[in-house]
Amino acid sequence: MASTEFEVIHGRPESFYDRFDRKAELQHQTHYCPGCGHGITHKLIAEAIDSLGVQDRTIFVSPVGCSVFAYYYFDVGNVQAAHGRASAVATAVKRTRPDSVVIAYQGDGDLAAIGTAEILHAANRGENITIFFLNNAIYGMTGGQLAPTTLIGTKTTTSPFGRNPQNEGYPLRVAELLSTLEAPVYIERVALGDNKGIMRAAKAVRKGIENQMKGLGFSLIEIVSPCPTVWKMDPLDAQRHVREELVQVFPPGVYRDKTAERQPWPAPPAPPALTEIPKLLGIAVNGDSAAPAAAPAERKLDLRVRVAGFGGQGVLLLGEILAEAGMQAGLHVSWLPSYGPEMRSGTSNCHVRVTDARVDSPMVSRPNVLFALNEPSLRKFMATVQPGGFVFYNGAAIPEDCRRADVTEVPRPFFEEADHLGTQRAGNMVMIGAFLELCGGLDARFIDGALCHRVKGEKWLTIDRKAIERGRELVRN
Repeated sequence: MASTEFEVIHGRPESFYDRFDRKAELQHQTHYCPGCGHGITHKLIAEAIDSLGVQDRTIFVSPVGCSVFAYYYFDVGNVQAAHGRASAVATAVKRTRPDSVVIAYQGDGDLAAIGTAEILHAANRGENITIFFLNNAIYGMTGGQLAPTTLIGTKTTTSPFGRNPQNEGYPLRVAELLSTLEAPVYIERVALGDNKGIMRAAKAVRKGIENQMKGLGFSLIEIVSPCPTVWKMDPLDAQRHVREELVQVFPPGVYRDKTAERQPWPAPPAPPALTEIPKLLGIAVNGDSAAPAAAPAERKLDLRVRVAGFGGQGVLLLGEILAEAGMQAGLHVSWLPSYGPEMRSGTSNCHVRVTDARVDSPMVSRPNVLFALNEPSLRKFMATVQPGGFVFYNGAAIPEDCRRADVTEVPRPFFEEADHLGTQRAGNMVMIGAFLELCGGLDARFIDGALCHRVKGEKWLTIDRKAIERGRELVRN
């Protein structure tokens, strides 16, 4: 039989990692739902980066939203931005690294809600960056709330009777809005409703990156995208919804194209020499350095707490109770939550500071108290605990390969104990009881005051008080 040679037309772009190690399993898959427009757009961007040969120059700015894990997929420079701030971060990256190709990737809740100021002014300044704006007319990550682009009459978790323009306003048309500005060079809207629309999107994506490579200025491609899961549609119906419903409100087309007439922006002036920066900042006079800052006063109480577990275990509430108790005690406190984009059973943790001095940072990278509500959290954070610290673990024993002789380990089946009191939901309060018995620093009166403020209903208040007392008994015995 004669051998047959095959030419691969479509395959994994070079700009994607060979495997996606966000999770231990299924490393050939992204976390996007079947039929989601994010997966399609990611591939279009990666193919454009490959064909233009700019993989080693590209810096991808990803935000908070469904695309929060883009850095697991794109084998380029990656920067994670706070919610809505991707265009501002992209501006800073481009100005400090003008030879890079800087891409900001944002959803409708990210760009058109919390990020409206950033995108508006970045466009008005004509920043030489490329923005890809995914518009699926819904908040996809957090459960389906109304977005700035949600259609009139659409029911969401925050508009259960349908979007009413007198109450929630009209859908925001970003491409039309930004096209009224003088500075942008290229603005186009495409839609992922069928193969023809996807092919057009591929051309727009490439052009947006090419414009930046030529130094022409600000480009934005709005991509009307399906969201089958939150729309509660199968992928085919979601594509049909894009091409029959969404494009009636968000019609595809080129809203600004000055690429033929726009001249490249002039090169930025050279930065000052490093030796000149202290003088420019006024921190050195005649070559003499400013006096060193005085050493901070020693702290008598400085609780640096990390609470970690699965969503639904009361991780954030445990941290809130500690912070609230610290406030009632007249101490300085901070509470900073951190949780994944999964709607259920995702990872969740929070940082808590309780101190008699001002809080210098809400981040707790080296805790002296760790509450690990499950084994994955224990394995993730055990090594970060300061020597001499405390580790409260929801389990019968610390796994042998996690043991540390330089910390106080307190393994107990805290949530099982709470179950004996009527509900496992009070397991976090059993852990607080154990903490009060062993660590000190916070008076039990203030913990109870925080409970009274945070917990609604006498039934739950009674259970939580019993749970705290049970936690104290566990470590006393």
